[in-house]
Amino acid sequence: MDYQPTDQLYQAEGYQQETLGQYVAKTYLWMFFGLLLTAVISIAGYITGAIYYVFAVRWGILVVTGLELVTVIWLSARINKMSVGAARGMFLFYAALNGIVFSAYFLIFGVAEMVIVFAATALFFGIMAGVSLIFKLDVSGIRPILTGGLFMMIIFGILSWFINLGAFETLLCYAGIALFLGFTAYDTGKIRDNYVLYSSSPEMLAKASVFSALALYLDFINLFLYILRLLNRSRN
Repeated sequence: MDYQPTDQLYQAEGYQQETLGQYVAKTYLWMFFGLLLTAVISIAGYITGAIYYVFAVRWGILVVTGLELVTVIWLSARINKMSVGAARGMFLFYAALNGIVFSAYFLIFGVAEMVIVFAATALFFGIMAGVSLIFKLDVSGIRPILTGGLFMMIIFGILSWFINLGAFETLLCYAGIALFLGFTAYDTGKIRDNYVLYSSSPEMLAKASVFSALALYLDFINLFLYILRLLNRSRN
């Protein structure tokens, strides 16, 4: 049996290319699946008390967090070589791991505060993504600023483990919110760019959709965490 590249098989089977609107909707649907999986696992871990068993294991949360980091790096580095199914599986695996971590947040902050922060995050994220889609914002030029800002936030985040940043940490929360709103606009624009770039390669187009869903998922999660920190600081 002769081997045919996947893209040729798509063409041989009369593959019907989806529209940009369908592609954007599918990408956001995968992001939603990831968030839903994270929410279900985190709530289940909190209600059943399963998260206590993770805490009972020495370095349990650190191990889960390490697995998250490895999963994201592996998916980013290997997405061109893995199948579409494998890419989707890795994304959902990451979302499941994140659900374990978020169970701990329910213990720390409580259900009411988590729900309030989720609603605020969904509102801010939805507005920024909607504006980017409706007005077709081209913010590709701010990528260096976003990348530089991300590195700075990581550095200050590490410093906050060792020293008390005081009121400066509140400013960092506002900066983090602004940063990931910027990433939301940028990553939303990348969906359109990927659609144009990979329109002749259905397999790469599908994998780019998964990667965009992961990027938007991370934007939402980080935006959530900075709003949560800000709310917690204002109450304290």
